[in-house]
Amino acid sequence: MECIFCSANLSSRPASIQNHQGSSSLYKSGSYSKTVNYKVFSPHRVGSAFNSGGLPFVSKGSYKETIVAESTRQRWDFGRFVKTLYFFNGPPNPFKFIESLIEKLSSPAASEISKEMATSDVVLVAGATGGVGRRVVNILRNKGSRVRVLVRNKEKALKMFGPDIDMIVGDVTKENTLDPEYFKGIKKVINAVSVIVGPREGDTPDRAKYSQGIKFFEPEIKGDSPEKVDYIGMKNLINAVKNSTGQLDGKLLFGFSGNFTGKLVWGSLDDVVMGGVSESTFQIDPTGSENGGPTGLFKGFVSTANSGGFTSIRTRNFAVPEDLSAYDGIELRVKGDGRRYKLIIRLSADWDTLGYTASFDTTQEQWQSIKIPFSSLRPVFRARTVADAPPFDPSKIFSLQLMYSKFEYDGKLNPTFVEGEFQLPLSSIRAYIKEPITPRFVHVSAAGVTRPDRPGLDLSKQPPAVRLNKELGFILTYKLKGEDLLRESGIPYTIVRPCALTEEPAGADLIFDQGDNITGKISREEVALICIAALESPYPCQKTFEVKSTIPFSEPFTVDPSNPPPQKDYNVYFQTLKTGITGKEALEDSPVPV
Repeated sequence: MECIFCSANLSSRPASIQNHQGSSSLYKSGSYSKTVNYKVFSPHRVGSAFNSGGLPFVSKGSYKETIVAESTRQRWDFGRFVKTLYFFNGPPNPFKFIESLIEKLSSPAASEISKEMATSDVVLVAGATGGVGRRVVNILRNKGSRVRVLVRNKEKALKMFGPDIDMIVGDVTKENTLDPEYFKGIKKVINAVSVIVGPREGDTPDRAKYSQGIKFFEPEIKGDSPEKVDYIGMKNLINAVKNSTGQLDGKLLFGFSGNFTGKLVWGSLDDVVMGGVSESTFQIDPTGSENGGPTGLFKGFVSTANSGGFTSIRTRNFAVPEDLSAYDGIELRVKGDGRRYKLIIRLSADWDTLGYTASFDTTQEQWQSIKIPFSSLRPVFRARTVADAPPFDPSKIFSLQLMYSKFEYDGKLNPTFVEGEFQLPLSSIRAYIKEPITPRFVHVSAAGVTRPDRPGLDLSKQPPAVRLNKELGFILTYKLKGEDLLRESGIPYTIVRPCALTEEPAGADLIFDQGDNITGKISREEVALICIAALESPYPCQKTFEVKSTIPFSEPFTVDPSNPPPQKDYNVYFQTLKTGITGKEALEDSPVPV
């Protein structure tokens, strides 16, 4: 793990109070004094801040100093002020900072912010010109939903959907055609991409054999192989969308978990920038976490002298803005001290800029998870709410800041504020998806994917794709491998395994099952409706299931247009599903073709 930490504020002291024995005292004219012992993690020691295991350690050197609060003024540390500015912003623009120091706090009157965070409700449909995909697109558009299609054949898509269709032209089998930038902001995906199976001897002009299903003709693979489409294609599509769809467990921004290699450069940003004398630092406590491992530690001493009263730690601006548009908020794991703190998120690389802010309370001596929804952030500039600020945009985050302050917003005070020492252990910062979590990636697979190698199975009673798995390029084997890629991706998913697909209308009674045991038929239109419903329900999340209609192959299913069947509540079916059932449970170890 690599993390770099810096204390911009503790690197300089007034020359008149230095003590080479490791203690110092600030300029005194005051009302009380307090001795503080703390360990300092200074900028000049960053290079040696890693042990052989790659974890930051806390320097063993310590300072003991007397800090004096007073009712009048204390000597301001101009050197520390300048170092703070250089640390966060490079060589400062003197005109900007002079203006910042002398300008009185002012802004439009505080008001409730009614603007909500802008979010994307676009659904990406991959394989949009196929039998299931085109029905998904048409149903979504008829509902007024926003749709973007991923297709190989632009002309075919334009002819099918019209010139106003939102389109990405790409091929899942060719990674270089799936630039992740094309998929930015898309949280939801329905994947209906599948290898093409057709009659070996060809079909009629009206595709009569296709409509009957492969039960009635000798099939062969048309075009790219199952390995390319259902396995490599799935891998490429997941890589293209995973940053946009997000991870079920969130995105770790700071912490000590597994092989996390993220980098946050922290520095102290205290009231010295306004003439105050409060000081803070950020350290690594090697054994301070709740499980005895390393944790971060925001600590220091806060004073209201010189009209000050806040300390904070802030990251340097990220080299590339962090895109958290797939998530709904920030979760902090802290050990509370009973005080109220602030999280500040900035969407600009500028020094003195609007901060989207939320206060949070902590519980004394308890580890707790603090969830801060992006929708709860208020735009604040110099402790004043900015009523006409733009909505928070989680796609361009430049820095994070934690603050302990006397001040709340708009003239209000922090009810838990106490002058003196404080410390807040911080083990992690993570972006999270709010609960209940619904699927972000719905994948159309096929019933039978676990059966070709299942011991003791009577293949003569199985569908053609199971019997002919090898002859069809191991079609079901690679569909299963593609499923496994999705299950392992961390993306919130649902895997739908339809039985034999037909051109019949939706509306027949359905059977949902798990374990990959059923055979039968189901209409493509019904599968499209199931996929769309799955996107909006928490029940099928992280589930795999098979589905068929109750109508046997020998009976065609028709619908009277003047008396259509009632719309289904698919949640009735989804609620019966269980996690962890895929049908692989029945498989013995067997070789998989590579």
